[in-house]
Amino acid sequence: MKIKKIKYIIISFFLVSAFINLSAQELSTKSKKARKAYESGVESLRLNDYPQAEKQFLKATDEDPGFYEAYMLLGDIYEQIEKDSLAVFFYTEAVAIDSSRFPAIFSLIANIEYKNCKYANAAKHYRSYLNFPTTHGTNQVKAEKYLANCEFAIEAMKNPVPFSPVNLGPNVNSELNEYFPCLTADNQTLLFTRLLKNTRSYTGKQEDFYLSYFVNDEWQQSFDIGKPINTYLNEGAPTLSVDGNILIFTACEGIDGYGPGRNGYGRCDLFVSKKSGDNWLTPYNIGQPVNSRYWESQPSFSSDGRTLYFISNRHNNYDIWVSSVDNNGEWNEPRKLGNQINTEGYEGSVFIHPDNSTLYFSSDGHTGMGGLDIFVSRKDSTGNWGKPVNLGYPINSSKDDNSILISANGELAMFASDREEGYGGLDIYAFELYEEVRPQHVTYLKGTVFDSESNKKLEAHFELTNLKTGKIEIESFSNKISGEFLVCLTTNNDYALNVFRDGYLFYSENFNLTGKNTTTKPFLKDIPLKPIKIGAKVVLKNIFFDTDKYELKVASKLELQKLIDFLNNNPDIKIEIGGFTDNVGTPEYNHKLSENRAKTVYDYLITKNIDPNRLTYKGYGESQPVDTNETENGRANNRRTEFKVVE
Repeated sequence: MKIKKIKYIIISFFLVSAFINLSAQELSTKSKKARKAYESGVESLRLNDYPQAEKQFLKATDEDPGFYEAYMLLGDIYEQIEKDSLAVFFYTEAVAIDSSRFPAIFSLIANIEYKNCKYANAAKHYRSYLNFPTTHGTNQVKAEKYLANCEFAIEAMKNPVPFSPVNLGPNVNSELNEYFPCLTADNQTLLFTRLLKNTRSYTGKQEDFYLSYFVNDEWQQSFDIGKPINTYLNEGAPTLSVDGNILIFTACEGIDGYGPGRNGYGRCDLFVSKKSGDNWLTPYNIGQPVNSRYWESQPSFSSDGRTLYFISNRHNNYDIWVSSVDNNGEWNEPRKLGNQINTEGYEGSVFIHPDNSTLYFSSDGHTGMGGLDIFVSRKDSTGNWGKPVNLGYPINSSKDDNSILISANGELAMFASDREEGYGGLDIYAFELYEEVRPQHVTYLKGTVFDSESNKKLEAHFELTNLKTGKIEIESFSNKISGEFLVCLTTNNDYALNVFRDGYLFYSENFNLTGKNTTTKPFLKDIPLKPIKIGAKVVLKNIFFDTDKYELKVASKLELQKLIDFLNNNPDIKIEIGGFTDNVGTPEYNHKLSENRAKTVYDYLITKNIDPNRLTYKGYGESQPVDTNETENGRANNRRTEFKVVE
């Protein structure tokens, strides 16, 4: 609320100064002694000698208890030195003498009460102010906004939402300020900003990044992320990719620039670093058009790696902007989110959830408790953002509430707060987010890619395709050194996962999460890639047929295109298409069914200009099970289509 306090003081000062000028020649007192004390107080006020001004105005009211102007200026003095109860007392005394002489006094009283969370009293005085016919224009708009906030706060406090924040403890928090947390999708890595004590002559902030890992059910001792990310200058407001391998952060220009080896375009710019093994590579400026000559900060990176949300003041207002990556890997011209999200006030601390359709942000422009409140908006099927919903009290309060993040599964939230029970300054807290403002449930696939023969860890290309829409939702890479990967999966969807690397057969997997909205556990799966050699084979897990049928389902064509691409990229390879069934039915029937299914795939490839001389097909029926036929899941695994390298 510090911004608001300053604003109220300025409003009070100019309103009362205007009042002094208007009424100087026609004071309400007839007492010469009272007038003399008042004039002495005004002179002291002009010299910013508040103690002497206070003394003289109090003397004036002693000489004349009905001295309206003296009470007004006493109220002004006490407001400016933040003795709010005394300010309200003396403003109220002035109102008792003459309630219509200076209508703005009701706004001054209301502002103080609003600042101090006395919402019912503030609402009453805003209404009184709005009832005056002289209240119009900007003053009317502001009063109506604050009145709406008061009415919201009154109802919100009558109906509090579940909220039990827990401090993350001394391994994360310290006597310094910790804020802007970001979390990987597996909830195992926490990165945050710490405001350090500046020991250099540089007068700007000294912010650095710290990391903590979640091991044995607790956060481990946090540590400085180090060079080349942290410098002796300012780094802050980070966002991590869901797998923790890409970091986008803010660096601001100081006396030595943006930091060693860094160049920028404006006051603060966004920079990118990528992880190779356990090491972060040298950051680079994300460039134009995302960065500009203005201020860009507080980024949030979508789980598919295609979209970046951030805050910019490029239109003289702090708003949420968004840019997306084109097919060439270049960032498009950013666009400002519409008026449904952005207001004439301040928007900040934007966070896009890994479901890519639920947006959390802070704002003082939407109706709320006062200061910055946290809101949530959901994207509809047409791509439009819905009306923001206030997260409610006591998540939001009269203070500035921001820096929120939500875990991939939607159940856990983290934020920064300067609560009394903390370790000092801003600390990072976690709490369970109540159901109504949760995002879609997102789970993930996590593991390691390796060579199936040598066990060497591999960097490989991932594609996650939504089989319902046919759209590639995520393209990513496993870590170049460790081979580790993490890919988010939104529940209630059906996905094809394909993994590629030159010199290897591609990998195929299916994740059907249809109808699974909230309970899907993460998938932990290592992926062996098989070198291209005679006899190597792959199960095509996204080739689908109806029961007892051999016509390809439409969704199968997505994976068949991967096979076509593989054959085109490896023109010397010849393959056999194999069909397999479970043991339901007679062996003769199953053999024929499997052969027909293999031939259907064979025929489809030929229609896509694959040389028939490179292809053969064979039905194996139920003769080569890879799992038990005693369970439905086992039988499903036995019903499969494979391709095998034969030459």
